Amino acid sequence: MIGAAQREGAVSKVEGTDLDVVRVGEGPDLLLLHTLLSDRSVYDRVVPAFAKTRRVWLPNLPGFGASPPAGPRLEEYADRLAGMFTALGLGPGTDVVSNGFGGHVAIALAIRHGARFRRLVIADAVAKFSEPGREALRLLAERVREGGIAAGIETSIRRTFTDAFVAAHPEIVEDRRRRLEKFDPVAFRNACLALAAMDFRSALGGITNPTLVMTGALDPTTPPALGRELATGIPGTRFIEIQDCAHCP
Repeated sequence: MIGAAQREGAVSKVEGTDLDVVRVGEGPDLLLLHTLLSDRSVYDRVVPAFAKTRRVWLPNLPGFGASPPAGPRLEEYADRLAGMFTALGLGPGTDVVSNGFGGHVAIALAIRHGARFRRLVIADAVAKFSEPGREALRLLAERVREGGIAAGIETSIRRTFTDAFVAAHPEIVEDRRRRLEKFDPVAFRNACLALAAMDFRSALGGITNPTLVMTGALDPTTPPALGRELATGIPGTRFIEIQDCAHCP
């Protein structure tokens, strides 16, 4: 179902550039934002269920798929998405579900354009990475700069899935590996550096969207303690820790 939708998907003109986005289903609008370590296909297994009752929008974030890159800051990714809301006529009743890199873009979207949508789900994201986390992102960016995207694939896989998941679902892991191989190394590197530089802590209190934050208990990239810190910073936010899960619940 989703494969056909992706082949037939519309390309939306946004602020003079093409943002690669497809639509599936009918009903209240639902926007899904993917992680750094995948493209919109990470949602393939759940979109058919959502599409029974929702009109689901699946953009490839700037720098992924056919979407041209954004600038060096997460706020610029968020502004591109806000432009997409205008281009597609998405109203304030839209809900946003996000994971990983998409979660950080969603935080920026809520800070800068929160009135454009309703509820927000953030899976495995933080307000600011710890210094070891920031350094790991900078090292991953440097590894990709020197050796291309292939140089960062194994690190990315191990930070996405638990060892038990890798052993139990080799076909999913191999599919993710094949998709990673096609990524633009410059866009991937810039996204890593944007994550390393971000610090949303002082702006979280201004988010008024009803928000749910969830974190995989075994996530080495955005660990539960930092997920709780993010949830605490956004007024009225719920927090859920997902057991036996890493970065992509």
